[in-house]
Amino acid sequence: MNSTPANSRGALADFLTARRALVSAVDCDLPASNCMRRVPGLRREEVAYLAGISADYYRRLEQGRVRTASPAVLQAIGRALRLNDDQQLHLLQLAQHDAVERCAEDDSCVTPQVHRLLRNLIDTPALVFNRYLDILAWNRLGSALLGDLGAIEPQHRNYARMTFLHPHTRGMAVDWESRAQEVVSSLRLAAGADPDQPRLRELVTELSERDPNFRTWWEQHLITMRPFGRCRLNHPVVGRFEVDWHALSSLDNTEQAIVLMSAPPGGPDHAAIRALDAWAKKQRLTAGGGKTLIAY
Repeated sequence: MNSTPANSRGALADFLTARRALVSAVDCDLPASNCMRRVPGLRREEVAYLAGISADYYRRLEQGRVRTASPAVLQAIGRALRLNDDQQLHLLQLAQHDAVERCAEDDSCVTPQVHRLLRNLIDTPALVFNRYLDILAWNRLGSALLGDLGAIEPQHRNYARMTFLHPHTRGMAVDWESRAQEVVSSLRLAAGADPDQPRLRELVTELSERDPNFRTWWEQHLITMRPFGRCRLNHPVVGRFEVDWHALSSLDNTEQAIVLMSAPPGGPDHAAIRALDAWAKKQRLTAGGGKTLIAY
């Protein structure tokens, strides 16, 4: 079981191995073989043939003996593995990881300006995440939606953990499976950028051990990049409604994203949000978050 973001072979090798297992010879119009296949998917030699590279070179990539490749080679491998655009970009990022020094930022701090923005939003649940989906800050509606975030222990205030292990968050998502797979994809992207980050390794290990769905999807290297979408929710207070969500990059800290949720005014979904806010006010839920950067 691969329960950590990377092993000794490296994240690039893990990704290539996982994606190769999901592509069959039939998918690629390769001739049928009389030999019994020991593993699902393409053989390494078949990927190399389809990509137009040597089998030895591709084998070394999967074994982690080579940890980067030219963009042209990576594009060819991506075509052979039938990667979509998001997966192809992820492949390029994995290959660049060892060659590019990432900027060290404290991703747990939220500026006072962002806190003020969250508090001033009306009829819009809002949350601030870091790349590991820790919830760093929220407004009143964001807390009402996910279940009194201020009462959750900071180390457990993580959207991925809540999606798989928190009964309220898991039970609220009508389309839980697709939402949960998007969460796994987000963590995979984070692992590609920094596979040895201790926080991420701890989180993935816990979720892999406690939830078989997470473990399966993590090992499949699911990758999709969606900066916006729609969620169907079933909240215990206001019932079923839908929201559109958008993830906006923070200019103050590129390791953070501000996620906003909204519904068209005048409709039943917007009415549900207003009712949720009225309930949150009676419950004395408030905006909150962790460390705040000092404003100069």
